Amino acid sequence: MGAVFVGENKKLGRMAPGTRGGFYGLCVRRFVVVKMRYEEQMVLKDGRVCTLRNAEERDGAEVHRSFNLTHGETDFLLSYPDENSFDVEQERRFLAEKAEDPREAELCAWIDGRLVGTAGIEAVGKKDKVKRRAVLGVSVEKAYWGLGVGRALVLACIRCAELAGYAQLELEVVAENTRAVALYESVGFLEFGRNPRGFYSRRAGWQEVVLMRLELA
Repeated sequence: MGAVFVGENKKLGRMAPGTRGGFYGLCVRRFVVVKMRYEEQMVLKDGRVCTLRNAEERDGAEVHRSFNLTHGETDFLLSYPDENSFDVEQERRFLAEKAEDPREAELCAWIDGRLVGTAGIEAVGKKDKVKRRAVLGVSVEKAYWGLGVGRALVLACIRCAELAGYAQLELEVVAENTRAVALYESVGFLEFGRNPRGFYSRRAGWQEVVLMRLELA
């Protein structure tokens, strides 16, 4: 099992166990970069196989379903299911565009034919002063927490960001979400600030948000 990348730069390489970007259960993987695409298979902690790949137009209904589910299962994400501005057809068009984007990626995780999580990188902007920065977002269905899916998606996004030529990857995470904070720290993200009124939760009121960044180059 291994990873295939498609991007601007053509190169062939290997990553050994223990290097940044390694996934649970995998030994050595090969990757080829010719266009911004991603595909990976990994063995989860419970022995099941998880496939990571670019989300595509055909995945629109599953991505839409999973978005609404995950955003209702936890109070740590940016929005609520009733704030989802996309219907299934709009989701399909969005994913079709992302699949062809040379510098942005929308990834999905599949287990036993079910989409269980999504993650993506998005440019901060196109202007010279910010075009080397990207933002990371990730969500995993609660039934699949603790298996390594979130970690795999984060590491996949880091590798995609590196291949896209970004110098820094950034994210925001609710301070109370200590498991997520620990995950991000374990792969190299550093805290650079906090906003005590970052989110206003319908359930809990103000939530402190931790600002984190990872230098890639």
